[in-house]
Amino acid sequence: MIKDVIVNLEHDIARDRARDFAISVGESFDAHIAGVTFVYVPEFPGYVVPQLQPDMIDQMIEASKKVAMAAIDQFDAAARRSQLSAEHRLLRTTGEGASTMLAKLVRRFDLGVFMQSDTTRVQNDTLIETSLFQSGRPLIVVPYVQKDRLKLDRIVCCWDGSNTAARAINDALPLLLRATSVKLLIVLNEKTKNDGHESRGAQMADHLARHDVKVEVEVIPAPDIDVASAILSYVADCSASLIVMGGYGHARIREFILGGVTRDMLKSMTVPVFMSH
Repeated sequence: MIKDVIVNLEHDIARDRARDFAISVGESFDAHIAGVTFVYVPEFPGYVVPQLQPDMIDQMIEASKKVAMAAIDQFDAAARRSQLSAEHRLLRTTGEGASTMLAKLVRRFDLGVFMQSDTTRVQNDTLIETSLFQSGRPLIVVPYVQKDRLKLDRIVCCWDGSNTAARAINDALPLLLRATSVKLLIVLNEKTKNDGHESRGAQMADHLARHDVKVEVEVIPAPDIDVASAILSYVADCSASLIVMGGYGHARIREFILGGVTRDMLKSMTVPVFMSH
């Protein structure tokens, strides 16, 4: 069950698509919701600090706090309108510290909600990747062009037989149980066509059916295009409102390397993506 949700609030409140989407998740599941945002403390090389005006850093911190408080005010107002149990958290950190701090917070919630990076204004890749790999919790990443609230009419679950895909589908069960239609999508290409994905898809479909999920297996070839493009094309064709997939990748020291499909989906997504690792 989804009993509590945490959402990363954007400083640019007019462009925050995750806030209202997260509140709609809270409404759907009668869940507690927490909005979190950061006051950023600037970092400068030691040789630069003596050249700064004495109050310059304080002014920068105060400017960050001002926009963070505006984001909290918007969140609080939206939560009150929805009559949800809600809280907000204002955290102070450097830019690099925010991702680890947020990942630790997400561990204590059933679901984290983030907005996709907007190439012109918002850079959330590190926040998303760190929470995906370090929180142990599922995330929903919302497109920066998202307008709809949570819709559970048609959900596409990406299945490749992997442990991360199994984890994502299991974590998404509260959503799948409410869906009108669930497609278990298998993309066949040169790497996957001979490794038994189709038979394992049937077995996973049987597993979901035992959970009372209305599921159909769909197998599509992708000989000439990448897997992410094949998934997004299928999602568009069937007018799906949510994608469920595993998050692939591995961690290096202070750097997260996403697998190709995950990276491409985060870049090109057209509907919200539910992810687990």
